Amino acid sequence: MRIAVVGTGAVGGYFGAKLAAAGHDLAFIARGRHLQALCANGLQVISPIGDMLISSAQFTDDTAKIGDVDLVLFCVKSYDTEVVAEQIKPLVADRTRILSLQNGVDNPDKLARVFNPGQILPAVVYVGAQLTAPGVVSHSNGGRIVFGQRDGSTGESSKLLWQTLNDAGISCEINAAIEQMQWAKLLWNAPFCAISCLARANVKQIVESESLTALARDCMAEVQAAARARAIKLRREQFDEIMAFSRGLGEFKPSMLQDLEAGKPLEYEAFNGIVMQTLRQAGAPAPINQAFYAMLKFLDQTVRAQPNP
Repeated sequence: MRIAVVGTGAVGGYFGAKLAAAGHDLAFIARGRHLQALCANGLQVISPIGDMLISSAQFTDDTAKIGDVDLVLFCVKSYDTEVVAEQIKPLVADRTRILSLQNGVDNPDKLARVFNPGQILPAVVYVGAQLTAPGVVSHSNGGRIVFGQRDGSTGESSKLLWQTLNDAGISCEINAAIEQMQWAKLLWNAPFCAISCLARANVKQIVESESLTALARDCMAEVQAAARARAIKLRREQFDEIMAFSRGLGEFKPSMLQDLEAGKPLEYEAFNGIVMQTLRQAGAPAPINQAFYAMLKFLDQTVRAQPNP
């Protein structure tokens, strides 16, 4: 299968490497020092379940050099979705499926405004990985993808993708209620990403703090209310399940804290802005996410205004 990874960061690098190691024809799209390192040394994945070095794949920043593909792993940050979607049109033919391995709940809608909605496969990713150096992905735990079609059906393309991922050693599942799964993940992303940035705390520090845990639960309650406004039911028991899951992550740094420390833009719109906006439209308050949003926006602007060292 011809596969293009759009946004070769930690998520795209890890899953793309697994697919390349399984014998698929991979093209990795990256830029800057990261692309230079990939071209010079290949893509290196350091993992407790086995290291990988992918050197025979195509590494480029020009989608026109790749041609159309069977599958796109769309892994860019949520704030870049619309711009990058326009840029990857040379990759997309009628047969192409676009697997959105992104955080947030509205990226599939953005992609569907550019491509045939039937080509978009929303997904939820569960993986602990970090881009620790140009060309190097460090994988610590997980590696599971849950995906589905936007209309809840299960077509042949979804079954083929499941088989492709499974054969590459990637744990995967087709879920007819993929939008609910996306909102369930937002139960974690909205509080943990925001708190980690604002408190400069890893997951272990958050779950061991009584005050930060209480704040996280208050944020989850607002996510639950926003989901309800979209006719999506999230169980209160999921709050406890998330806390139990988080206690097993140790000193893991959420993706937004990783971005903050790297001086990159923050995904506060996708994590906290969407909750605030949804509840506002429903005539309900969102004081926790509104506060998170305002502080993260200020922090984002302040950090990015600083000159690079």
